[in-house]
Amino acid sequence: MAQSPAYTACMNPILQALKELGGSGTIQEISERATTIMGLSEAQLAVPHGDKNFSEVAYRMAWARTYLKNAGLINNSSRGVWALTPQGQHTDHIDERWVVQQVKKLRPAKAKEKEPLPDVALPSPPIAPAEDQWREDLLNVLRSIDPGQFERLCQRILRESGFVEVNVSGRSGDGGIDGTGILRLQGMVSFHVLFQCKRWQGPVGPSVIRDFRGAMVGRADKGLVITTGSFTRDAQKEATRDGAPPIDLVDGEQLVDLLRNLKLGIRTQRVERVVVEHDWFKEI
Repeated sequence: MAQSPAYTACMNPILQALKELGGSGTIQEISERATTIMGLSEAQLAVPHGDKNFSEVAYRMAWARTYLKNAGLINNSSRGVWALTPQGQHTDHIDERWVVQQVKKLRPAKAKEKEPLPDVALPSPPIAPAEDQWREDLLNVLRSIDPGQFERLCQRILRESGFVEVNVSGRSGDGGIDGTGILRLQGMVSFHVLFQCKRWQGPVGPSVIRDFRGAMVGRADKGLVITTGSFTRDAQKEATRDGAPPIDLVDGEQLVDLLRNLKLGIRTQRVERVVVEHDWFKEI
């Protein structure tokens, strides 16, 4: 099996990716740029994280982002956009061991006793990054529903996103086309879209994109493939190949973000924080 990079080995590529992206980017943009910088192969990108719904590389990059955030080099918004902090903007290269040490200082004393300082060569820290726990839970739910439910969910997502006349075919043998819809822009321009739903755990390869394109030629302006898994680098290249009808791709990470933004099956809970105002008591 291909060897995945250690989470610490992803830190500097993530910083470099953010700089090349202009200081901010989505998880997908950062991951794609960072994997290119690291020169990772398709075999490395395809290694799953245990029996989970995401790759080992994605898991370790999530860890790297968490450590860089706790070290004050990057931060993220509620909309899933990551950005360099002022400190990160002025940092060209970091010592990964320093980042690990900074994060360890933030842990409670008991946690420090139980968890030794991770070595730079370790593949991953001993606990799961909190930032991605809800994503993993949601992907597990999406993979547990039957194909018909997943198709209806995709239909609902498209409708909530501004599509009209969204229909699910509910049948097989149509070249992988699961449904149709129309996207109207400003009430003037419209695009006929064919979509395909892939409730997969592993990555979607280029052959799926080629077959789908062959089925949609002459029937729509654009194509859309939605999966709970991921897309290989070759699949992404095939989707944007010059001279071919364009196909947009929505992977598992983007899918859970869509559900969160649309508040479909997602509820955000806010925890109340109590702050003592010392100055108030001094003025009594």
